Amino acid sequence: MTKLTKDDVLHVAKLAKLNIKEDEIDKYTSQLSSILNHFNELNEVDTNNVQPTSQTTGLTNIFRTDVVTTEGALSQDEALSGTEEIHNGYFKVKAILEERTDK
Repeated sequence: MTKLTKDDVLHVAKLAKLNIKEDEIDKYTSQLSSILNHFNELNEVDTNNVQPTSQTTGLTNIFRTDVVTTEGALSQDEALSGTEEIHNGYFKVKAILEERTDK
């Protein structure tokens, strides 16, 4: 039986960027513990002689071949002609991420 703590629930809420109220913590602790218990039941199933599968319908390669056409497409110069904010041949825009991880 998996029993989560208040800190576990608060950590999951933080990762999911959820603001939960103090009175909701007990409810979510119970619900998340129940979910984890269902997954623990799956761990008890013997799958040693079961072949892994990623395709259950028998279909193979149902995707069409990509065909690239330039008909109706703008050249890079035409696409960039509406702005003066250009950097290395691309549109220059304001950053949308709060912090960078590649520094």
